[in-house]
Amino acid sequence: MFKDYVQKKLEEFVVQYFAAHPSVKLIAVAGSVGKTSTKAAIAEILTDGYRVRMELKNYNTEISAPMAILGIDMPENVRSIRAWMKVFKTAKQRVATPDDVDVIVVELGADKIGDMVAFSKYLKPDLAIVTGVTSEHMEAFGTLAKVAEEELMAANMSKAALINRDDVDGTAFAQFLTNQNLSTYGNNEPAEYSFAIGDFDFEKGYTGTFKTRELGEIPAVVHVFGEHSLRPVVAAVAVACKMGMSLEQVQRGLTRVRPIAGRMNVLRGMHDSLLIDDTYNSSPAALDAAIRTLYETNAASRIAVIGDMNELGADSAIEHEKAGKLCDPSLLSWVITVGKEAEKYLAPAAQERGCQVRSFKDAMSAIIFLHQIMAMEKGAAILFKGSQGGIYLEEMVKEMLYSADDVQKLVRQSSAWMNTKREFFAKVNENEE
Repeated sequence: MFKDYVQKKLEEFVVQYFAAHPSVKLIAVAGSVGKTSTKAAIAEILTDGYRVRMELKNYNTEISAPMAILGIDMPENVRSIRAWMKVFKTAKQRVATPDDVDVIVVELGADKIGDMVAFSKYLKPDLAIVTGVTSEHMEAFGTLAKVAEEELMAANMSKAALINRDDVDGTAFAQFLTNQNLSTYGNNEPAEYSFAIGDFDFEKGYTGTFKTRELGEIPAVVHVFGEHSLRPVVAAVAVACKMGMSLEQVQRGLTRVRPIAGRMNVLRGMHDSLLIDDTYNSSPAALDAAIRTLYETNAASRIAVIGDMNELGADSAIEHEKAGKLCDPSLLSWVITVGKEAEKYLAPAAQERGCQVRSFKDAMSAIIFLHQIMAMEKGAAILFKGSQGGIYLEEMVKEMLYSADDVQKLVRQSSAWMNTKREFFAKVNENEE
């Protein structure tokens, strides 16, 4: 009851805020994959021309969106009435004070059917970006069509929408789109906004040309890794064009775009290794893209460390098996799995293809084995990809880093997260005993 009260009050403050600040633009990012990277890239580029509010953290609750829009931190004790009274006081001040931002970029996460309807009751974004429609939270959605219907509602409830042509099947899901004010983006030229790759270098990233409607061709260097990591940047360029930014402003913003923690971040590892840290979360589409990117690395050998993909429901077996079939013995020295689902379904499929596979119950158990392989196969490129809950592959990455200074670049390193992980790994060891 108290949570419902808090939610309703925050939504009311958001409505009041936009009524009091009609010039502030709201940009909403929805979709199955890449929301946080897209949100961060948009904010980074827009900063060259606008005052931008964007909360990088995502608490994955209904309360996250209104808190991010209002620019208020989540209380440490979410059960404290006094803490929420302070939040309400701050919210009132936000409504009453003059504009402190020009643009708000917010992530709208859909974990179940009805989440977007709930957002639509108090939000009317000026622009929505739908990053993709792929398998996610299948325990709640059941079918991919239901995922599409939910995610594309973000486009329908907004004044204008930008759809990722590469990861949203327009033929299959066009029936769910009612907003006619649509544009498309992607890696491929048929999209209205795209990026033509000219060259790639591990130090610099991708050199190429953005193709846009408003500014024509924009030559640029993009400091990300993996072609799927370019899509959030293409979306950000498209948003900047729609917001009327100049060529010079967009180019300056692009120089600052970098991968965020746990999203295809390339780090230097021990034994001259290249660590591809994609540990924030995992889903079938994201894992597929990460593995294909690993294959493109020009390394002495390649190792895939793959953890469970959570919340796939009845699709878990088939999706893990598909991922196992992507593992090519001619391109991989080893496949290391972490978690029960990966061991049960992914590992056998990879072995059937001829891969060397070793499975572990948790990330900490796999560290010694990976160290041994790295010592034997110097100069390896190693991908770390797994879901958040119960996997935590970033703790493996931490043990493989060449420099301890790079720990700050890893995901989930706050004291609260470290306590959660210590309790988790301790419980795993107790159960094993």
